[in-house]
Amino acid sequence: MTYSEVSHTADVKIRAVAPTLEGVFSDAFCALMQVLYGPDRKGGLQREIILEAEDHESLLRDFLSEALYVADAENMVFCRAEIRISGNHLAALLDGESFDRSRHALGTEVKGISYSGLAISRDANGYMLDIVFDV
Repeated sequence: MTYSEVSHTADVKIRAVAPTLEGVFSDAFCALMQVLYGPDRKGGLQREIILEAEDHESLLRDFLSEALYVADAENMVFCRAEIRISGNHLAALLDGESFDRSRHALGTEVKGISYSGLAISRDANGYMLDIVFDV
């Protein structure tokens, strides 16, 4: 898992680097959960997300938006995601636990995932992603 926060004027910008597309999606997911809930997250409860989109950028935005919705609607905190991508189809198994205010209130509210600044690129070493979380 390789991601870092990049300086941004108002929101949270993340840069992730991974050898595979699934890896960079997983890193973006973990970064989102870290921003939302802090580092103390455990597994044990699973949720599945299945999506299709017209391109990888839309697929990533839709995936993170759906994960954000599921976390909020079901009062869940996720620690990892097992992601499979085939073309523009994604299947993800999210692993997490119920929200516990005493452990998970350290983060920052994320209102949404921005298309602005969203870029996925590929070179000989793998994939690089820039993404902005609207806070």
